[in-house]
Amino acid sequence: MKIGIPTNGSKGLEEQVGEHFGRVPTYTIVNQETAEITILKNTSVHMGGVRQPPELLADEGVHVLICRGLGKRAIDLFETFGIDVYIGAMGNVQQAITDFTNGKLQKATPDTACQQHAFHQHHHE
Repeated sequence: MKIGIPTNGSKGLEEQVGEHFGRVPTYTIVNQETAEITILKNTSVHMGGVRQPPELLADEGVHVLICRGLGKRAIDLFETFGIDVYIGAMGNVQQAITDFTNGKLQKATPDTACQQHAFHQHHHE
């Protein structure tokens, strides 16, 4: 199984998990079967490209995205590409994978979407 993680650079397992999955400079992809690590440059629409992050990760064969949090639209888009999303990742890539393997991360659903990343209207009373 391949796991994708938004990251701040190219230090592999030692790299820090990025805060905003769409605007990170890289995605670190870990193949759990082979222990192979791939650093994928973020060329998505958020960085001047034409494709969405889930498309880039799906092309690399990613099955699971581990991140800190993300909005409902992003969760829906990852779901469309058949990628499961787990939230609550902290620290570096190694820590995030360990937490995922140990069942410490929460599977993302529209109800667990990060409100600060959601596109919602403010209602004034």
